[in-house]
Amino acid sequence: MKPDVILRIEGVSRIFPGVSGRQPVRALEQTDLTIGRNEFITILGPSGCGKSTLLRIVAGLDMPSTGRVVLDKKAITGPGPDRGMVFQSYTLFPWLNVAENIAFGLRERGIAKDQSNSIVSEYINKVGLRGFENHLPKQLSGGMQQRTAIARALANNPEILLLDEPFGALDNQTRGLMQELLLGIWESERKTVIFVTHDIEEAIFMATRVIVMTARPGKIKADIQIDLPYPRHYTVKTAPEFSTLKARLTEEIRAEAVLAAQA
Repeated sequence: MKPDVILRIEGVSRIFPGVSGRQPVRALEQTDLTIGRNEFITILGPSGCGKSTLLRIVAGLDMPSTGRVVLDKKAITGPGPDRGMVFQSYTLFPWLNVAENIAFGLRERGIAKDQSNSIVSEYINKVGLRGFENHLPKQLSGGMQQRTAIARALANNPEILLLDEPFGALDNQTRGLMQELLLGIWESERKTVIFVTHDIEEAIFMATRVIVMTARPGKIKADIQIDLPYPRHYTVKTAPEFSTLKARLTEEIRAEAVLAAQA
């Protein structure tokens, strides 16, 4: 049974104006995609293929040159609390502690302090930061900063969580732990997630579906269902089914990388 569609990307393209007399850059070809409620979608593609551009358009941080994005039957025209965004770089407010960073969106929305404190406490527990509530970002490791950023995004109860290579700057061990942490939260909260990555293993391990994009100008090349059962333990990465998916996706991405190098 297919999940109810929550997001529609309809004919979306993005062309950036040329700089200093240069030709415009066509970052994204016209793209169509539907995403179901509670799906975990990973977007995979070679560097510069437009996957982050597409995510920013869904977030409302950039506008498409053509087409539109519709979330829950409403066209996206800018950022909104129905979408939570987590970036690769650590985007916490350096003058706020962990609890204050998580509470920032709640405060901006006028949520009562008692309710806000309860929500913040819940997410501090979920991301494993109990005892670090009063620490400033500079006192945290990279993984702890990203846990705070994820908690801040989820505290606003968005319809969709958008993540742009959020674990790309972490070491392999921390990255694996963060993948399992995020999957555990997704399994309990059943949010819709769109997760951009350049890591093939990460894309398979996290997703219900992997979207593969071509080299620039990017368009969808493949839409692959991942039928590995949840909950997923890191040992699934050694399973024959996982290896088969990895080999297929490696060939898909390698072919695009070769085309990009020849362009």
